[in-house]
Amino acid sequence: MNFIEWSKSSVDYGQRLVDSAIDGAREGEDEFLKEEALAPYLSESARHALGPAVVGAFLGALGGSFGNGRRSTGRAVAYGLLGGAIGFGAGLIWDNRQFSASVASSAWKSINRTRDEHWFEKNPIDYA
Repeated sequence: MNFIEWSKSSVDYGQRLVDSAIDGAREGEDEFLKEEALAPYLSESARHALGPAVVGAFLGALGGSFGNGRRSTGRAVAYGLLGGAIGFGAGLIWDNRQFSASVASSAWKSINRTRDEHWFEKNPIDYA
């Protein structure tokens, strides 16, 4: 096998792996949502993440107002925004952890199936 054949084979295999991961992720999403739409689920998660965002904004503003002996309103606002963004992100991640686990698990199972098929193509078993 020369380099061109090997690289084409590797690219095809990589493409099959990506396709199987995407298909597996879709299967995991469908299993978790059970015929519900994704947008309402995510908007509900965003509503639940507002609490941690408020706490993060408060803690960020509080932390930004202390330090270096001088108080800066701009610094407190910037830290408050950063804390709010971190809190919102953490709230979303926490609220969607089961959904993410379902999607990742299904994608990984699909990738492993494709890897096994590829291995059997390269290493056929002769039962004779």
